[in-house]
Amino acid sequence: MSLSRRGVLAAGGAVGALAATAAGAGPASASTAPARGPGHGRGRVLTGFDRLAADGYRLLRGQKVGIVTNPTGVTADVRHVVDVMHPDARVDLTAVFGPEHGFRGTAQAGGSEGRYDDPATGLPVYDTYLKSGQPLADVFTASGVDTVLFDIQDAGARFYTYIWTLYDCMEAAALAGKRLVVLDRPNPVTGRAALGPVLDPAFATFVGRREIAQAHGMTVAELALFFAAEFLHESRVRLDVVTMSGWRRSDFFDGTGLPWVPPSPNMPTPETALVYSGTCLFEGTNLSEGRGTTRPFELLGAEGVDGRWAAAANALELPGVAFREAYFAPTFSKFAGKTVGGVQVHVRDREVFDPVRTGIALLVTARQTWSGFAWRPDNWIDKLTGNTRVRTMIDAGADTDEVVRAWQRDLSAFRAKRRRYLRYGG
Repeated sequence: MSLSRRGVLAAGGAVGALAATAAGAGPASASTAPARGPGHGRGRVLTGFDRLAADGYRLLRGQKVGIVTNPTGVTADVRHVVDVMHPDARVDLTAVFGPEHGFRGTAQAGGSEGRYDDPATGLPVYDTYLKSGQPLADVFTASGVDTVLFDIQDAGARFYTYIWTLYDCMEAAALAGKRLVVLDRPNPVTGRAALGPVLDPAFATFVGRREIAQAHGMTVAELALFFAAEFLHESRVRLDVVTMSGWRRSDFFDGTGLPWVPPSPNMPTPETALVYSGTCLFEGTNLSEGRGTTRPFELLGAEGVDGRWAAAANALELPGVAFREAYFAPTFSKFAGKTVGGVQVHVRDREVFDPVRTGIALLVTARQTWSGFAWRPDNWIDKLTGNTRVRTMIDAGADTDEVVRAWQRDLSAFRAKRRRYLRYGG
């Protein structure tokens, strides 16, 4: 394995201590802090950035540093990490790289902020959105940095594009001869399980570059280790990851003590992230996925949908979730300015809720109860699910259980592979 021998700043250990190299290390020891009840932090989780800063940025000493980040790159007191590092003489921060939605987060889905100088710090901000391979390597080279940091809050789903920004940055850093350091943050929907279909590489896009499950159940640092070993081993990426302390795999975001900053305009709350890996599939249909409402991905609907959909979904008695007949008028995106009917997804017990199974069940029942149901003409659903199987099985009349059974073999193989890269217990 061609990972950097600098290795991993270990979870739960002393803040400056380096663990064994990522190539040979098993899961790091979990924090020994006492357990907590639901929704009450057992002590503030320290993010990768928190631990890097507490160690005096020793990992970055003597390096010109750039950072790939967005509004989620904040400390516990909601200061942006760029604003913290910029005046600190212990770190030489010289550039910022903005992903989709931009560094300061002003752009909607499918947009970015372009190249500009940040008014608050004067730092040059380079646009990385839709850049990969040599063009992205050229951006890193032009910036003059030695080390690229990555610090972005993920949402836990394969089609949430920041993890593929990470993948592209790893590949480009190798091409440009730069080191990449990943600063870890929690998976907001826990890291307990991987769920859903695994991507068929024939359907690789920016909403899924490589073969991982629809809900991957990993943190960004764990994904970086996975990507480096499984997909980028020939690139010889110089990778370091700085893990968290105090985080357990069973932790939902509200138990971390960390502030939630929307990672994108349509991910306003941790509750959105909880359903997103399933209900985002409605982007591949002619129904609204709730963009343009205050509850994106929780509200779903279209003109002509009535209460039969909620009734059919509730009749399945899916664990941990109920569906309310709902009517809403999106302010933008599908059905902008029109009143539509549909459902609101209410998660009642997040411990047993399966977002991907729920998303499939909602697709199946929507098709059964609304004669206007259709897939997007470009078969975007195949890019989201990572295969044609979900779409063709639902079209053939398969029920939820049949569709879910179809991906279990691939999912089991992914789960076994994934275990090697997990760095947190609990």
